[in-house]
Amino acid sequence: MLLELLEGGSPEHAAIHTPGDGTSVTYSQLREQVERLCAQLNALGLGRGDRIAIALPNGLEMIASFLAAAAVGTAAPLNPAYTLGEFEFYLEDTGARAMIVPFGGGDVARAAAGATTPIIEASIDRERKVQFSAATTAGAAREREDVNPDDIALILHTSGTTSRPKRVPLPHRNLMISSSNVAASYALTSEDVSLCVMPLFHVHGLVASTFATLLTGGTVVVPPRFNPLSFWAMVRDHRVSWYSAVPTIHQVLLSRSKAGTKPAGAEQLRFIRSCSAALAPQTMSDMEERFGAPVLEAYGMTEAAHQMASNPLPPGSRKAGSVGQGTGVSIAILNDACDLLATGETGEVSIKGPNVFHGYEGNPKANAEAFTGGWFRTGDQGYLDEDGYLRLTGRIKELINRGGEKISPLEIDALLLTHPAVAEAVCFGIPDRVYGEAVAAAVVLNGSATEAELIAHCRSSLSDFKCPKVIHIVQSIPRGATGKIQRRNVAAEIGER
Repeated sequence: MLLELLEGGSPEHAAIHTPGDGTSVTYSQLREQVERLCAQLNALGLGRGDRIAIALPNGLEMIASFLAAAAVGTAAPLNPAYTLGEFEFYLEDTGARAMIVPFGGGDVARAAAGATTPIIEASIDRERKVQFSAATTAGAAREREDVNPDDIALILHTSGTTSRPKRVPLPHRNLMISSSNVAASYALTSEDVSLCVMPLFHVHGLVASTFATLLTGGTVVVPPRFNPLSFWAMVRDHRVSWYSAVPTIHQVLLSRSKAGTKPAGAEQLRFIRSCSAALAPQTMSDMEERFGAPVLEAYGMTEAAHQMASNPLPPGSRKAGSVGQGTGVSIAILNDACDLLATGETGEVSIKGPNVFHGYEGNPKANAEAFTGGWFRTGDQGYLDEDGYLRLTGRIKELINRGGEKISPLEIDALLLTHPAVAEAVCFGIPDRVYGEAVAAAVVLNGSATEAELIAHCRSSLSDFKCPKVIHIVQSIPRGATGKIQRRNVAAEIGER
């Protein structure tokens, strides 16, 4: 069913550009390539129900391999930078029957596969076509089977910040609905060109940047990785009309821009989308001033096949500090007793919708905790305002409990970012002998400031109990593979320093 993504594009219209090697393929060429790769996977003994791991960098090989793996069996994309132990865990946990790696590369992934998981190499030939080659097969050749909308197209894992990662199975139907929701939210057409700077082993890059664009017949520009030095040149040269990224990437682009000077190519942008982590209102304001395009904050997660809410395009109202209204999903706020809360009351953000998954794979305990009366409890805390816009106040497990006072780290992040010398900020809890937990923060500076000055800045706007007890001035803040900050990991790493 995911192959229906390729049916909306005009045959001769460009579907994929890869600036790294200059490759460009049309919709008809991409359809032909994917169909041929499907036949190769069937010939290697892979078919319906088989998990096919993919450890490839962003590019045409990744997109074509993913679509073929999902059409034949189930795609299980993995971060190519995983360690040996991580590869071994994910291969075993997903039950992968084969793994696709770059031709002549992916040494760590190959080592993890050992003699038990067949390796398939992906390469691009002289005609710029993706090819598979394998020394061994996964079994006897299989016939191509029709795809059911409820067949699992994609298997991913939660980030696992506080427990063992959980498997999230996403059917074709959910991914198509979520892609359609993204396309409708931003009025995407065949004239749009998206720049995919998010990794394609994550739903953000897959669903928002890639699938939604292909669904509407547009063009996806896919560099091998995000590079701030070449970013605006790509926007200019490929006439990019929008891009979606985590706040980390937006902040890097801001740090390299000059006030009062719009980067070349920025005038072509219809909008900029921010998702997968909270965007501070100050960052949003700075982006709109520097880049001259509306910034639309959205809300997504793996369990919902990505998007759940978004701020609207102009002339709709964008609310800084809000992730917008539900897009194809119902949003409710529940308390600990599972009661629905009224407008303005803070509780756990919960969702219902056709793109929401039906449960973690092989984990009844997690499912019992996550679902209440048909609502999926996201683990995020927030409230709905009078216009139905969702405002997130933090991850429930990341709230700082200072003597019974629950403190949202997002509020302190946002305030620190209003200081002119602060480029990045993350707040977290540290042990405290008297109060149980105290507030701490780590900041990256782009100017001159001392810890005392930053604490004074916080005290000018926050109650005493919310003010950081200590602020670490660091060169960089640790992040996960997709650029998201995991506060518990930051606290642990700062503590080690």
